[in-house]
Amino acid sequence: MMKILNGNTIKIIAITLIIGFTSCKSSKAIISSGVASSKLSAKQVIKEHGKSDVNFKTLQAKAKIDITQGEKKQSATFNLRIKKDEVIWLSAPLGLARMMITPKKVQFYNKTDNTYFDGDYALLSDFVGFELDFLKVQNILMGQAIYDLNGQAHEVDIQDNSYVLQPKKQDVLLELFYLMNASHFKLNSLQMAQQVKRRILQVDYKSYQDIDKNVIPKEIKVIAVENTDEALIDMEIKSVSLNGEVRFPFRIPSGYKEIELK
Repeated sequence: MMKILNGNTIKIIAITLIIGFTSCKSSKAIISSGVASSKLSAKQVIKEHGKSDVNFKTLQAKAKIDITQGEKKQSATFNLRIKKDEVIWLSAPLGLARMMITPKKVQFYNKTDNTYFDGDYALLSDFVGFELDFLKVQNILMGQAIYDLNGQAHEVDIQDNSYVLQPKKQDVLLELFYLMNASHFKLNSLQMAQQVKRRILQVDYKSYQDIDKNVIPKEIKVIAVENTDEALIDMEIKSVSLNGEVRFPFRIPSGYKEIELK
């Protein structure tokens, strides 16, 4: 069992939270039978991807997370609750540790060693190597593009029956690729490379499910690399419900020591 929310584990749990715990009860697995067509332009692929966005008010789930770093493997189960556009909340069993993300803040506390963090998105941004905000986090959870695809010109190619979408002018500091599913146009993979800092982040959406005609990620694998360090994250969804009543209890206990992450 992992030691909950120590310095390095916080970063791993943070990226895990970014990448996703989304699923739903009474789900039906989606079999991708579509064939990518070279006749579709980048604008048409972007339009179809926009149509695939999930419309929900609240989400709650339990997810088993397996984290592998070198020869070390850690597993834990967390509760996740989301209020769309407002709150992402993560809690360890018995409330021993909690994390809450809002458009303004990233906060967590750990009852096992009486520590807490109360700050901005620098924690998450530093780990993934690019600037994050609440909507980017939410989009990744839902298998959506992290930037407004209509904000700049893109080009499209076909690879392994996926539409490979990339900016016509890649940022010299951050290369970005979206691989989109030929059946439902959600992400098959999100790939980012920051060569200067030798960082790579790859998010593979291994399967999707149909929830009331919404396409939602079910199994997700994350590969995060910095220099020679590599972290692998696999998520198994236990049980989830959409649009129910949810609460987000969170209060940093008095007397706790603030964590300063380097």
